[in-house]
Amino acid sequence: MALRVAVAGASGYAGGEILRLLTSHPGVEIGAMTGHSSAGRTLGEVQPQVGALAARVLDLSGRRITVTVDLRSGDRSAVIWTNDLTAEYVHENSAYSS
Repeated sequence: MALRVAVAGASGYAGGEILRLLTSHPGVEIGAMTGHSSAGRTLGEVQPQVGALAARVLDLSGRRITVTVDLRSGDRSAVIWTNDLTAEYVHENSAYSS
């Protein structure tokens, strides 16, 4: 039985990398994928390297995501470090100086 995985932030760099890794794993099935700034677009529009998932639509229904963390229960874990270096972010922060 495959492990079903949801990916929040699927339209960003880290989301694309985790999807690339997960799609090559035979024991993983990709479930829901969200991408706030790309909601409603297909994954292939923002992550062309994902192949089989390209037609899936990124969702952000209700604009609220609940994350539940249940420590010390389960046999799998993941740590994902992300950043935001989109053109909009860089432009917005280029006005600051120190």
